[in-house]
Amino acid sequence: MSPSGSQANMSEFEPEVFDRAIVAVVLTAGPDHRLVYYNDAFTRLFGPRRLGAPAAEVFHEPRAARFIRMLEGVFRDHTARQATSPRTTEGTHPGAPGRRHFVYSCSPVVSRYGSGVLAIAVDTTPQVEAARRAEEQSQERHRALQRYEALMSAVPQIIWLMKPNGEITELVGGFEEFTGTAWRPVIDAEWLAAVHPHDRGRLVRTWKEAAEDPPTFFVCTSRMRTVSGEYRHVQSRAVPVVRDGVTEEWIGSSTDVEDQWHNRLRERLLARVATVTAAHDVPQALAAVAAAVVPELTDTCAVFMLPSPELTGTTAPDGTLTVRRVASNARPGLPPLPPLSGEMRPVGPLARRVIDSGRPELLVFPGGEPPAGAVPDVSTQWLREARATSLALVPILIDSTVVAFACAAGCQDSPPPGPADVELLVEVLHEVREPLRQAMELQRTRRTALTLQRALLTHPPEVPGAEMAAHYQPASRTAEVGGDWYDALLLPDGSVTLTIGDIAGHDLEAATSMSQLRSMLRVIAFDRSRPADPAESLAQLDRVADGLSIAPLVTAVHARLVPAPDGGWHAAWSNAGHPPPLLLPAAGPPRYLEGHGPDLPLCVAPAERRHTWHQELGIGDTLLLYTDGLIEIPGTDLADGMADLAVQARAARDCGVSLATLCAQLLAAVSERRDDAAVIGFRPVAAGRPAV
Repeated sequence: MSPSGSQANMSEFEPEVFDRAIVAVVLTAGPDHRLVYYNDAFTRLFGPRRLGAPAAEVFHEPRAARFIRMLEGVFRDHTARQATSPRTTEGTHPGAPGRRHFVYSCSPVVSRYGSGVLAIAVDTTPQVEAARRAEEQSQERHRALQRYEALMSAVPQIIWLMKPNGEITELVGGFEEFTGTAWRPVIDAEWLAAVHPHDRGRLVRTWKEAAEDPPTFFVCTSRMRTVSGEYRHVQSRAVPVVRDGVTEEWIGSSTDVEDQWHNRLRERLLARVATVTAAHDVPQALAAVAAAVVPELTDTCAVFMLPSPELTGTTAPDGTLTVRRVASNARPGLPPLPPLSGEMRPVGPLARRVIDSGRPELLVFPGGEPPAGAVPDVSTQWLREARATSLALVPILIDSTVVAFACAAGCQDSPPPGPADVELLVEVLHEVREPLRQAMELQRTRRTALTLQRALLTHPPEVPGAEMAAHYQPASRTAEVGGDWYDALLLPDGSVTLTIGDIAGHDLEAATSMSQLRSMLRVIAFDRSRPADPAESLAQLDRVADGLSIAPLVTAVHARLVPAPDGGWHAAWSNAGHPPPLLLPAAGPPRYLEGHGPDLPLCVAPAERRHTWHQELGIGDTLLLYTDGLIEIPGTDLADGMADLAVQARAARDCGVSLATLCAQLLAAVSERRDDAAVIGFRPVAAGRPAV
């Protein structure tokens, strides 16, 4: 009879191994449970039985029905069962020793007779009859039962008996078929050569810990080289057999758990890569992927991004494809990874083939000898230092387009990954497509908004009798577009308008709103048919912006500067909820032009009255308009930020720097900024002196 189902992979065993066993052993075969074997201990406990007959005919005692049902259940669902409470036989069968007590267990097996059930019975009569002897003998029989149950649980695997000195006294199972090498009688260095290099130390260490006095249960999962040359995860378990306080031997089993291990690894990696959904940009998303697969799936992983926005790569005149390394990670013990420079580097034929085909490729080579041109030169040099042995290139696709590729390398003489490892890497990278798509879409939106914003933040016009400068700097902590904006307009009558503002939001919508407000305020300021002071201009802008629902909240300072006959300028300004202008006199301390405080921001209460304030500017005086990103510093009060700004402005003035340099220095002084920042300055200069 041929085995079927889950028993197809069970190793056959010889029941005669139990001939001299102290427990009763009986073996049945087939669905009718034909009796094909029993040992001497069985005869002593139950009497001789007829071989070849169905169990229902052989075991005809009144209480044997439960045993027959257990045989049927074990044979049907291939699950071991046991009767742990004592059973009793009256011993009426010819040759039986009389009334006896016993416990038994049934396990599915495959023998030379086919699929069947192996039953092991232990005589517990002494325990039932004598309390004192029961304790002593139960321990002995329990040890015997443990040994044989462990042996039977290991029958479908590789089982072994080993002395404390490492000598293997018995080996059952397909060791040679699994490894392709003959088993050695002693666990030595040559035997360990079949274990994965990265697992040998842990295997030996775990064994030594288990073998310490007193010995404990040993369990360790390691990778072993198979007959095909690939490595598979094998779990080894062993228990010591101790008599009189001395370990006489170890009985153990080794089981191929590659499928279970691979499934658990898959679940862990997919759970880790799920964190990519929280990534705010493409490099952060790809860095999460590289970190997720190291070190359990690969020794190191680097991700190379094709340039945006085309996402198909840029080519030099000679047709060379260039990419940028945006993420990399390596397990401990490897050389330090080269820093991420952001530089575009050419790729070789292998990476080009992966990008063009959209299919992964595996490259295996001698340790420390990666072929030139497989990856950019800086990565190739690192692979040499790390003694890499393999390189798997896996493309990352979005909408059938390769946007990046990952390079996973085995290092320091690691064997190359198997097909299942490469398939899992492909699956993990496949799972990141949607969050990566979202991150890339967000990046494209930011790029569009930044382009729009910077197109609007133009250089101030050249104004006779005055020096002007403006600077903008995005936040240092994020690539998001800001809502800050500034503008300067030279009117036909020679006057100048200066505006600086901040719109709530950090996205394309904020940049669009900024463009609309800037354009409308320019029209209002330029329309001299209805001359308006700064307060009236902001009030008119407020009404229009609120009516058209352009923005939820806007702060701004709008100023009009008119030249005076003495070379100075008259400044009039209105403040809509914005930080106050900073006046930096040619000599003397700086001060903030606060008036009686700012009016409400725009788009809050358009009907509220706004106020205009006035200030005379002499030659050499500097008027600075700025956004809150220049004074908001993490962990400090806003007043402290304003005080620091005044000190820095005065120090720059005392050094005699140009207005443009002064503005640049003020932006550079704040190293950790949560928000973007802008500043625009105006300084009257003496007649005939060029603006710097």
